[in-house]
Amino acid sequence: MYNILVCDDEKNIVEAIEFYLEESGYNVYKAYNGKEALDLIKEDNFYDLILVDVMMPIMDGIELTRRVREISTVPILILSAKGELEDKVGGLESGADDYITKPFDSVELLARVKSALRRVELQKNFSNSMDQEIYTAGRIRLNNTKKQVLIDGEQISITPYEYGILYLLISNKGRVFNSEEIYEIVWDSPPYDVKKVVSVHISRLRDKIEIDSKKPDHLKSVYGMGYKIE
Repeated sequence: MYNILVCDDEKNIVEAIEFYLEESGYNVYKAYNGKEALDLIKEDNFYDLILVDVMMPIMDGIELTRRVREISTVPILILSAKGELEDKVGGLESGADDYITKPFDSVELLARVKSALRRVELQKNFSNSMDQEIYTAGRIRLNNTKKQVLIDGEQISITPYEYGILYLLISNKGRVFNSEEIYEIVWDSPPYDVKKVVSVHISRLRDKIEIDSKKPDHLKSVYGMGYKIE
């Protein structure tokens, strides 16, 4: 069973999410501000997914996400009220993987959760075969058997969604994928208003794999069309 940490200062929202998730067979742990959630994570970092609200007392969701990313690559879904684009972008830039807009229904919530956990499972359950599935591009070496990414021989810390994007592009070198295609394949969800989600992940990925993320040598943008690996 997967362990999911839900963090929101509105107890009725936490209880509703808890009900939906437990009905689907997940273990749910609760926190009501960012500091409380961070303390739980530091104490027992066994969570498979974190759902976190943006606006909370003591420590908000943006700061919590930033602090979690210092110690873990666990998928993080931001809970944000409709229209709060700045909060969504801030959450993504601080290290979140996706966001869910409030109010949301149980179908959307469970779809996003399942998508995130599928990505975790793909990264955890790799084959022990001696045949290594390896892709290279310049300084980048991706071992899909071990789910490892090396830059100039040094392994980097990478989130499941960042890995998914890099794997998609490097295993199709030279092919251009637009934001909707990337989201649909990597997030395994229908793409709707996803350009900002994908662009923030691309930016974070470039920070990890490029010498100069502003002048990328490998992860290229094709104006008006999408992204590719050269």
